[in-house]
Amino acid sequence: MVDITHKKNTLRIAKAEAIVNVSSKATIEAVNNKTVPKGDVFEISRAAGLLGVKKTPELLPDCHPVPIEYTNFEFEIDGLEIKISCTLKTIYKTGIEVEAMHGASVVALNIYDMLKPIDKGVEILNIRLVSKKGGKSDRHKVKAILSSAVIVCSDSISKGTNVDRAGKEVIKKLEKWNLSVNDYRVIPDEINQIQEQLKKQIEEKTSLIVFVGGTGLSPRDSTPEAISPLIQKRIPGMEEAIRKYGQDRTPYAALSRSIVGMINSSLIITLPGSTKGAVESLNAVFPESFHLFDIIKGVQHNKNV
Repeated sequence: MVDITHKKNTLRIAKAEAIVNVSSKATIEAVNNKTVPKGDVFEISRAAGLLGVKKTPELLPDCHPVPIEYTNFEFEIDGLEIKISCTLKTIYKTGIEVEAMHGASVVALNIYDMLKPIDKGVEILNIRLVSKKGGKSDRHKVKAILSSAVIVCSDSISKGTNVDRAGKEVIKKLEKWNLSVNDYRVIPDEINQIQEQLKKQIEEKTSLIVFVGGTGLSPRDSTPEAISPLIQKRIPGMEEAIRKYGQDRTPYAALSRSIVGMINSSLIITLPGSTKGAVESLNAVFPESFHLFDIIKGVQHNKNV
């Protein structure tokens, strides 16, 4: 199966539809009057649909087992058509569109099975996904034009005794999200130099200022101490999200001292110096958190975001 361990849990909603067509009004009357020989068509089909939803990953090998937290089936009769609607909800890392379509299809098959003894013309017309919410389809698309800077804080890299990997991976992530990386540099773990770089980026009105390294607990790690006094507004929610995301993947994430905050209209974020830690920290809060720049710049607020 596809690796989804890097994804975040989000609210996922999927709605699918299937249509069963019968050949006579007598069949519809039998359904409504609950006189079909095999029993109550809608109630039995609803039960079959629940099983279909739950067993989707058992039948489709690439489907991840998903904890479905809400299932609802609705039926509508329109002439000789029986419209089936299947709505699912969960909070998880991957979508549930296939589960919704499978649920709707199993309901349609069950209705077909129950009606074929009394109607030889019954047929399933179509099965389709009506809507979905969550995941990539709901990711915030940046409306504002954003600039960024990546500042790597490391004594060894600045001396040339080590190679920067984390900073360059951060740049790749930012460029993937269509941010312009206007500045990239490596400096030692010196509070005064870190603050100088921060003030320089603030003067240049850089939208996103990313500091990589110096958030640990070694004697020379001083990035939080340098940044904190200059922050105007801390954003604890983003800090907590970074640690929670990391904690789910390694117990050492609790030792990170990453901070996030605003100075004027610039967002400052400090990341661990390890490549994996830096990338995971970005994944924890972006691209969704880019929405704050639209708020700052007064871009029309989308109620669905």
